[in-house]
Amino acid sequence: MKRNQWEDHYTRQARKERWLARSVYKLQEIDRKFRIFARGDHVLDLGCYPGSWSQYALGKIRPRGMVVGIDLKVPDHLSDPRFRFLQADILTLEPESLQDKAGSLNVVMSDLAPQTTGVKDVDVARSMDLVRKASEIALKMLCPGGRFICKVFEGEDFQDFRAEVSSRYKQVRVFRTGATRKKSREIYLIAKGFHP
Repeated sequence: MKRNQWEDHYTRQARKERWLARSVYKLQEIDRKFRIFARGDHVLDLGCYPGSWSQYALGKIRPRGMVVGIDLKVPDHLSDPRFRFLQADILTLEPESLQDKAGSLNVVMSDLAPQTTGVKDVDVARSMDLVRKASEIALKMLCPGGRFICKVFEGEDFQDFRAEVSSRYKQVRVFRTGATRKKSREIYLIAKGFHP
């Protein structure tokens, strides 16, 4: 049997603890450090497949909260009456079309990643397109005081993006999680205290 080249401690831990993916530990670490979720929150999970971030959020917001997930792929192993799924391409999605499905949100989280090419500048540019779209959706959907988390491949446009986000939130932090693979360029932007 061929060994998965990506398997590591976090992959095995996720399987053992019945999480849908190892990426859950990134969100868990962010939440423990920055206190993202509260009971009853309404959450939008952009790029939700395979579902571990939604799975984690559902555990934090119960019993009256709700999570809406959006992705091109269906997270077919995630079943919860408080989870709603919309199959869509985030780059062509109009935020207004989400109003009926999601309503006003407390948290918008994005673990979106582009199809990587191995060409650094191309991958960073594609990542920034996704991040800007996630931010646009957050600006239109979050209620006052809301929280926004997004994964970014760090590049030359990052500081400008951070400044844009800082103008709309009371607190903006940059964080690299312990579960991020050592060779990865990904970091997370955590923004709290949205003011429309």
